[in-house]
Amino acid sequence: MRLIRAGIHFYCVGIIILTLGIALTIQSTLGASPFDSLLVGLHHTFGLTVGSWEIVVGLTMVIGNALAEKRRPEYLALVTSLVTGVGIDSWLFGLGELVDPSTWVGQSICLVLGIIFIGMGVAAYLQSNFAPNPMDRSMLVVSRMTGWNVTYSRALISIVLVILAYFFDGAIGIGTLINALFSGVIISFFLPYVKTIKKAIHKQGEHLAS
Repeated sequence: MRLIRAGIHFYCVGIIILTLGIALTIQSTLGASPFDSLLVGLHHTFGLTVGSWEIVVGLTMVIGNALAEKRRPEYLALVTSLVTGVGIDSWLFGLGELVDPSTWVGQSICLVLGIIFIGMGVAAYLQSNFAPNPMDRSMLVVSRMTGWNVTYSRALISIVLVILAYFFDGAIGIGTLINALFSGVIISFFLPYVKTIKKAIHKQGEHLAS
């Protein structure tokens, strides 16, 4: 039970930090991740909030994954899309005019902080094993269907997302490239520290139970 509670805590903290990072990259106007660029593009083209499109695109991916694997949709994955969507909208609303950089230096700082927070949030979120991310599940589906490793599979999905974002006037820029190149490195950097914290919490729980 303690492990489950710890997992939920890592899940919630990870999503909070992740969505803060996403909001900061969007506010920087230098370019968001391929996935988030598409969300911003859909927001510009059709209205609704960025977070609402997170849920819609997440549902589309869940259904697409189910059709590709010929099995029932993994609706639990929608929990992550829903929580992430609410988090993005909350941060964008909360930051509002507080974080609206008008200079290149301010935009760069906003972008760098956003990418760091995204990596930190994903590293924490991955420790939960609570609800799968539709994007990550799509990556595994493509990997199984093509025989490629996850790096190439994720790259293919990112290229498709960038193309779609371009047609919908998405938030594509230098930040999109930096995010694609360094997000994995940053996640790998934070993972050992998050795992250490998780082990410490687990040991403390065992000590209290004994």
